[in-house]
Order: sequence, then structure tokens, then C-alpha cells
Amino acid sequence: MEYQTLGNTGLLVSRMGLGTMTMGSGKGMYASIGKVGQADGDSLVKTAYDMGINFFDTADVYSGGESERTLGQAIKNLAIARKDLILATKFYSRTGPGRNDVGASRKHIMDAIEASLKNLQTDYIDLYQVHANDILTPTDEILRSLDDLITQGKVRYIGCSNWQAWKLAKALGISCAKNFARFDSLQAYYSIAGRDIERELIPLLEEEKMGLLVWSPLAGGLLSGKFSRDNQNPENSRRSKFDFPIVDKERAWDVLDAIAPIAERHQCSAARISLAWLLSKPIVTSVIIGAKRKEQLEDNVAAMDVQLTADELRLLDEVSSLPPEYPGWMLTTQGADRLGEVDLWDNHSS
Repeated sequence: MEYQTLGNTGLLVSRMGLGTMTMGSGKGMYASIGKVGQADGDSLVKTAYDMGINFFDTADVYSGGESERTLGQAIKNLAIARKDLILATKFYSRTGPGRNDVGASRKHIMDAIEASLKNLQTDYIDLYQVHANDILTPTDEILRSLDDLITQGKVRYIGCSNWQAWKLAKALGISCAKNFARFDSLQAYYSIAGRDIERELIPLLEEEKMGLLVWSPLAGGLLSGKFSRDNQNPENSRRSKFDFPIVDKERAWDVLDAIAPIAERHQCSAARISLAWLLSKPIVTSVIIGAKRKEQLEDNVAAMDVQLTADELRLLDEVSSLPPEYPGWMLTTQGADRLGEVDLWDNHSS
């Protein structure tokens, strides 16, 4: 296993992490995602930990808190030292019927952290993340509340998930101006079948030295190897029941067509090639794997050993490339003589 610092911090996280959305009884929308009970949850956590994974991600909304409780109990059952783990959880989504049982208000944040600490059976959360953009709560209120949790010792680092670039940039500016703790990471959807994040968010993360934690790296199972242009609706697939995240299917079939011969050359699954492509991106801090079975987790982590050639990476980049979009294509056109041609003016004036 390889490790990388989380953004502009000294915290080392494994380049692959275990996501626990599959843990719990699978209530509501989670019925199609997974029903991993305690025994299987223990097995997944042990397998991940034994392979060098130290980053474990959950959220208070997953199966009504059962994901957090299963993860916390697994750590206790396996007697893993708390100091050796990076526990990340998220808040925002509705956790009760009350008017304030949802969102990122100070009240809900303070209620949510206490519930997560109890569920996970721990005194602190390593990475506490705002799960979504709250259109009602002022950004200042969110950041001040999270800053207070850090001061209280209940949280070590903070991040956000599924935020727009402009909102994230605004939050970083507020943290700087008011001396609040700043977001250290963004958890976002990114896969070879869905590269929208590259338009605005990745340039922002690079500029601000933030970490990128990737959710759904296999596009909800679309890149697992079960799907293909000739088999677009396989049986017993989560994606067949819950078509999420949204992707351009035609481009995805082109990607899978390109992956197939590469996977055959490397004698591995299509999933490993898709994950290896992501791991080749320097901006990616950790790829979060949401496995249901030990064998699935082991196969996904084996992507760390896949070394794609420059030609293979070039082919995969080209077949999955985003269509041109304004102002991107205009920025490229107007900035052409600023890329690698810094002596252009000197040559003309000599």
C-alpha cells in the first residue's frame, strides 16, 4: 500500500480507502447498495487493514446510522488501535423527522457530531466532512462551527463533499479572512466514465493544495466488468436497480471497449484498469472502495500493482475525454503562446 498526505497537511492516508456505505441493513435507497452485516463488516475491515488501508469512510445517513455503528463495532471487535486508523464521516443529510435534523446549521452540526462519536465508539473524528451544499446556512456559520469542533478536540481535520468550485473557493477565502480552520479535502465523484470534476474543481484543488478523495470510482459498478456495450443491463447488478451516478453512457461504452484489451494484456479485471487509471492522476489522494465482499475488495486493491504504459494511459485519456466547453476551449486558444513558449517575445524583439 502507498500513502499520501491529505492536501496541505502532514496526515498520511492510504491511496485506497474502504467506504462503508454497503454496511448495515440496507434501508430505503441503500437496499440496492448493500446489506453487509456485522460479521461480514468485520471481515472487510480486517482485510482492508491487513492490506495496509488506514482510511475508512462512512456517513451518518448510511442505512440510518447503521454503517457508522457497524464500522465502530468492527474496530472494537478486531481490537485495532484507534491511533492507527483515519476515520472519516460526513453530516448533512436528514437523520430524523425534526425541522433541524438536516443541513449544516450549527445546531445540526453539534447534534450530528455527538451521534457519530457515539455510533463509531470514539472520542474524535479524524476527518469530518460536510456531505452536501446547504443552500440555507451561511458558509461562515458552517466554518465557525467546524472550527469550534477542532478547538474542542472532537475533530482533527475538515472537508466537504459535492460542493461547487465557486462555493469551495468562497469557503477557503472566508477561512483565510476569519482565521477559521480551512477545508483540507474534497470528496467527489470521479471516474474514467465521469470526468466533469476536471473542468473547475481539480484546477482549484491543485491551486489550493487540497486533497481529493474519490467516491464511486467504478461509476456505481458500470466499470466493474459486468457491463459492456453488448450487455447493458446485467442481472444482479446494483447499477441495474439504481442507475447512479449519472454518466454519458455512449462515452462509457467507448471507454469499456478500450479497457477490455488492456485488461486482457494485464491479465486482470476491467475494474483494476479503471482504478489504475485514477491512481495515475497526481491530484487523487485516495480512492474509496465500496466493497460488499472480501474478494471484491482484494481485486480492487490489486489495482495498486497495475502499471499502465504511457500509450495505454494516452488511449484511455483520449477515449474518455470531455467534450470542449466554454470557457475552457477559449482559455486554451487565447493562452497558447503562454504554454512552453516564454521566450517568444524575446525572440521577436532581438
